[in-house]
Formats: sequence, structure tokens, C-alpha cells
Amino acid sequence: MANQQQPTPYRVLARKYRPRNFDEVIGQDALIRTLRNAIESNRIHHAYMLTGIRGTGKTTTARLIARALNYTGADGKAGPTTGPTDDCAICQAIAEDRCPDVMEMDAASRTGVDDIREILDGVRYAPTAARYKIYIIDEVHMLSKNAFNALLKTLEEPPPRVIFIFATTEIRKVPVTVLSRCQRFDLRRVDAITLSAYYGKIAGLEKVQTEDEALAMIARAADGSVRDGLSLLDQAIALGGDKVSAAQVRGMLGLGDRQQVMDLLEMSLKGDTAKALGIMDEMYKAGADPVTLMQDLLDLTHILTRLKAVPDTRDLRGALAQDMTGRATALAGSMTMPVLGRTWQLLLKGLGEVSHAPDAQAAAEMAVIRLIYASGLPDPADLLKKIKKSGDAAPAASYAPGPSGGDSRTVNVRTGTTGGSVAVSAPSPQEEYATVPAKALASLADVEALLQAHREARLASDVYQYVHLIKIQNGKLDIRVESEARKEFVGELRDALSRLTGTRWNVILGNEAGSPTLAQQKEAAQQALRDQAAKHPVVAEVLRLFPGTEISVRMDAEAPEKDKP
Repeated sequence: MANQQQPTPYRVLARKYRPRNFDEVIGQDALIRTLRNAIESNRIHHAYMLTGIRGTGKTTTARLIARALNYTGADGKAGPTTGPTDDCAICQAIAEDRCPDVMEMDAASRTGVDDIREILDGVRYAPTAARYKIYIIDEVHMLSKNAFNALLKTLEEPPPRVIFIFATTEIRKVPVTVLSRCQRFDLRRVDAITLSAYYGKIAGLEKVQTEDEALAMIARAADGSVRDGLSLLDQAIALGGDKVSAAQVRGMLGLGDRQQVMDLLEMSLKGDTAKALGIMDEMYKAGADPVTLMQDLLDLTHILTRLKAVPDTRDLRGALAQDMTGRATALAGSMTMPVLGRTWQLLLKGLGEVSHAPDAQAAAEMAVIRLIYASGLPDPADLLKKIKKSGDAAPAASYAPGPSGGDSRTVNVRTGTTGGSVAVSAPSPQEEYATVPAKALASLADVEALLQAHREARLASDVYQYVHLIKIQNGKLDIRVESEARKEFVGELRDALSRLTGTRWNVILGNEAGSPTLAQQKEAAQQALRDQAAKHPVVAEVLRLFPGTEISVRMDAEAPEKDKP
């Protein structure tokens, strides 16, 4: 029976199209330019540190450096090059991982000092076939502290013709003593536009038809990683065969239609609950992931904010298709910057909730409903302008102070949704307490003021909270005291009044109801102000628009200095 030929194993796109020379590396122009100049001018460093996120070409670049430095050409006499190396036998051996002078080690699986000792033992010997002996250590941050220490001396002064190339995704975990001995290169994320064009080129080589929108989705999902995007393209080709459509990629990635995402955001900002939730239902049934949907809404809000801040911006990093850019520009122009900022904050909070909620779709709907509810909130700047135009920034509120005067007051209208407030100043008497003449105590407020003026804070607080005045006259104070007051309070009050006024005082506990305490009087006055403020046209309109809004009254004595008149 004749031997049947085994089919050639399939090679994934990330391996099949790995760059073979510096010209094929994408998105790392500064790195390639520096390496070219260094090789052409023979300024070869003995240690390189390549860092960046996964899939940006760290290991690939390390292998390209090894091939470029060891290039000998077809005749075996050429020197280092920055061009193609396909005609070199040593470079071919390096590419196939069978060159004895180019050793690659995975520090994630070989982390100890013994593993490094194997390298150090081989460093002493000259290369056997290649020009340079090169050690490529991937994920170098995984080495132990002792392994790093063992490497330091050799790394600082390696023998001639020995080069170290390190690669890591966690540069902060590499000791500074190692970094200082290396020439560092930071590999950048590859932008979505460059990735999209590159994936289109790969699809053409694979004879696969692809829609531009599908490639743009894959490029965005790759998040700057060339390898991640190639893996997604591999998956998309397996799904769609010889034709990859945007709908297929959208379903594969669990994405929502960008047009639908914009519709959802627009309906939410218009306050159309029915349409917004209807769009969410359609997207969920089509397979859109709630977390991804919230991220898409955040991305779109960021794009609208950039368009609002810089209307003629051109750098959207491939985030929107050409036909959607005009619509996004128009939508951004119809919104204010405070609204966009509030939208961002609500969606950002919603993303965290959706990520941890037991029912992600329900949490996403709640986030959108909050956004819809907030869409009716007025712009704080517009609200202040409206108050100024009304001609009277304060309600016709008044407060009848006690016989000894009172404090100035500010009425605040506070909305429960945003926490913002509108200050409406009420008339305030100018009289202030400093000290009260010893024989001029005519009210409970005068007693409390005298104690405050002489730093009897505890007694003053007890008088304010617990004392009901029955009668005060000529050194005689008739009061009723709340049960919460201290037992020794009455005696301490009598002694303090006698000492501060120079007159012997008699404090008598009576059974009559007496007047309300000073604390109760203040609360009643604040409630009167709240009731009066609620009648102001602007405040009344706020209360009508936002059910649940509360009106708070703040005494100017409690306000920050900058807020006081």
C-alpha cells in the first residue's frame, strides 16, 4: 500500500507572518530607526531591554537583532546588515532555532540562580559558528532576586562578542541595577488604523475578502497588540471562510453595532426611555455583551467630548467609520460640555456595576435609565443665569430673631440626583454677639451668648439643647430642663452666671412647659425659610422637575469663609 502524504500542519497567522527583517516590523518606527543607525555605525550595545504590552514584537525584534548582527551573506563574508537576511545560512539556522550561538530562555519557567549559572558558564567561550553569541531572555522580570544578582557583574562587563537581549511586559519589576546596564526600548501600542491596514494586507495574502468595518473592529479589539489581532483574524476567517463580514465579526466579538450604540446614546440623552431600552433589548438578543456595550458607550462619549472640545479634530484613531464621523460631530455640537462630563461619570460608574453585578444586562439597563433620568437635569450655569435674570435672587424669606438678634442665613436648594445646589441669600441682621453686659440678660439666647463669649462651651451647648425658658428677671432664672441634661447642669449654670455677671443668681426648676429650646427655635426658623423658599418661582420649578429634591438651610456662621457675604 502506497504511503499517503500527510497534510502540512496549519500555521497560525501570528507565526506564519512573523516579520523576517526590520522592514516588515510595523508601528515601532523609533525603535527600528535607532537599531538601523546603531548597526550601520557599528555602535552595538552589549545589552538591550525591550519592554511593552503583549504582542507588540519584543521577542521578534530580539530575533531580528540576532540575525542582523550575525549576517554573513551567501558567500559567508558579509558583515552585519539592516536589510533582508534570507540568503544567510546562519540567519536561517537562527530563524529555525538551531543555531548554537543564539540561545533563547524563558525566565517564566527558569527563574532560579542555577538557570542563570548555566548561561554564565557558557559566556566564557567564544561563538562556534556565528559572529556574536546572543542570549535572549524572555519575561526577564520573572527571575528571582538571586538570579538577577548573579547576572549583574557579567551583564556590566561581558566578554567580547556576547550580547544580552531581555524582553519583559513588567518593566517595573526589573531591578534598577539591571536596567542601568541595558539600552532600553519601549515598544508602543500599534494604533488601530495601522493595524487595520496590516490585517487587510494579511487577508489579501490569504485570499480572503474582508469588509473594512470588520477589520476596524478587529483592530480596535486588538488594543494595540499585533498578535492579538492576528489571532482574532484567524478566528474570523475560520468563521466566515473566504469572506469576513462586519456582522460576523460583531457576533464573534460580542460587540454591538456602532450605529446602534450611537442610537442608544442619542436616545438616552434625549430622555426617550422606550426607544433606548428597546435598542438595548435588540442588541442583547443579537449577542452583545453588556460590559462591552458599556465600554462602547464610554468610548463614544469620549469621542463626542473630543469633538466638542476640538471640533475640527482629525485623529480619532480609527474609532469611527467615515460615514459616522459626521453624525458624531453633529451630536457633539448639540450637547454641552457639562452634559458630556456628567454622561461620562454616570457611564463609568455603571461600567463598574455591570462588571460585578449578578445580572449584567439588568445592571446595564439601570445605568442607562439613570442616564436618561439625568438627561433632564438643567445645566448649572444656565440655572444660575435664569436665577439672575429673575431679578430677585432670593425668596421673600424672613426670619424673626429673638430679642437679642440672630444669625444671617442662606437657603440652599439641593437636588438628590447631582448633589448640586443653588444658593439663595436671605436678609440677615447685622447684630453679632461678642459679650453681653452682666445685668442685661433678657432672654435664653442672651444667656447662651454670655456663656459662649466666656468660653463656657459645654454649658452653652446644654442651654442650647435642653433648656426651656419659663421666666428670666433680676437674677432669677425659671427653667424646665430636658431629661437628657446632666444632673450637675443646674448647679454649674447657677455658679457660672453668678461669676460672670457679679450678681448672685437663683436657678429654679419649674414644671411649666416654657418656651421651645434654642435648638427647636432654630429648626422652626429653618423650616419657615424652607417653606418660604419653596414659593420662589425658580425653586418651585426645580421641585416640580425633580421629585425628591430637598431644600436645606445653612447658617452663614457654619459656611466656609469664601461663601460668607
